[in-house]
Amino acid sequence: MDKTNYSVARVETYTKTSITKAERHNERKNKSYSNMNVDLSQTPNNIHYKRCETTYNEKLKELIDSKQVSLRGLRDNAKLFDELIFDINSDYFEKHGGYEFAKEFYERAFHFAEEEMGTDNIISAVMHADEINTALTEEYEKPIYHYHLHVVALPVVRKEVKWTKKCKDKSLIGTTKEVINQVSHSNKWKSDKATDSQGNPLYNKKGKAVLIKSYSLLQDRFFKYMSDSGYKDFIRGVKGSNQEHLNDLQFKIKKDTERLEKIVNKVEEKESSYNSYMKYDKQIEDISSLGKQKRFSKKIELEQEDYEHLTQYAKKGIVADKEIYELNSRIDNLRNAVDKWKSLYDDIVEKTKDYFHAIKLAPQKVANFFKSLFDKEKQDELERQRIEQEKIQAQRKAREEAREKEKLEKQKLKNSPEYKKRRDDRDAR
Repeated sequence: MDKTNYSVARVETYTKTSITKAERHNERKNKSYSNMNVDLSQTPNNIHYKRCETTYNEKLKELIDSKQVSLRGLRDNAKLFDELIFDINSDYFEKHGGYEFAKEFYERAFHFAEEEMGTDNIISAVMHADEINTALTEEYEKPIYHYHLHVVALPVVRKEVKWTKKCKDKSLIGTTKEVINQVSHSNKWKSDKATDSQGNPLYNKKGKAVLIKSYSLLQDRFFKYMSDSGYKDFIRGVKGSNQEHLNDLQFKIKKDTERLEKIVNKVEEKESSYNSYMKYDKQIEDISSLGKQKRFSKKIELEQEDYEHLTQYAKKGIVADKEIYELNSRIDNLRNAVDKWKSLYDDIVEKTKDYFHAIKLAPQKVANFFKSLFDKEKQDELERQRIEQEKIQAQRKAREEAREKEKLEKQKLKNSPEYKKRRDDRDAR
């Protein structure tokens, strides 16, 4: 049974300072990577749909200097760069044509990013094809790479700048002075208001509008765009899925185990070397038999050559002892790390085994079940919010009616003969 494939679209934000790390990763400017899945021999296979010929910050300065974008009013540590990351399970590409299919797929995804961010606001767009998927590589017994797309762009919105009271021509105050392309992450990714089935806005218990997160809407738009473009056999990413996390744990456990085995081998080599250090060239079985005791003294006499050999091997033994101690300490640390990852891995496997077994047996049924479950939960929440909204509106209406009734009673009292008489008496005094 084929695995279910999920589309993912997520956003990372960066300042002028923090973007440099993402740039080195995306553009493969490092000589080595903490992510041990990166195979630099495959880096030439990475595809740039838009290449940044300078650095990301230099490109930003170029756009500012040419007045294509503005940072007006932003702090020095403001989030200026958005990185959109598009991804689908590696197995999806392997089943549909591999590298060539991935290039076409992500070229289309890049056009989606152009519509979302604006072509001129995109600084770089690169498909990575050099990160190996260890789990699938073992399953297929050949190198399988994790194809995904990184798009770095500026979150730009059009902003009208108004004339202020400082303007000498008072007739211009409040009118549009200029329209600029303002970099603003918060305004670019505003959440939408949730509505009921009749299109009326929903409110929570405190009377505040219920919002739908902008990144969730991005996920919806990406899935629809790629589906409408003819790409099938995948569904929108399921919220809370831990499949990628599970694979990552498997990978870390595997690498920690490999490092542990290497350390153990080194210890064995050092122990072997240590044993060889303690062997005299003359093949003396017991080092205590070296030398002879002086007459009428507790001191031992040694031949010069024996003394030199003895001091040489003593020094080597001390060095070997130190190295073995350090390696044993590293082994203990690695064993603790492996035990920790294994415990976490076993816990996740135990909690999700029924889910993954069901996915294996009937992926579409499971997907449909969760979809219906989430739809029902959403409908229940909408219904609850509708009832709560009606309750709030009823309470508001009751308060307004009470105030109106009180107002009428006060007016009626003012018009009564008794009130007029008291007022006349007060005026007479």
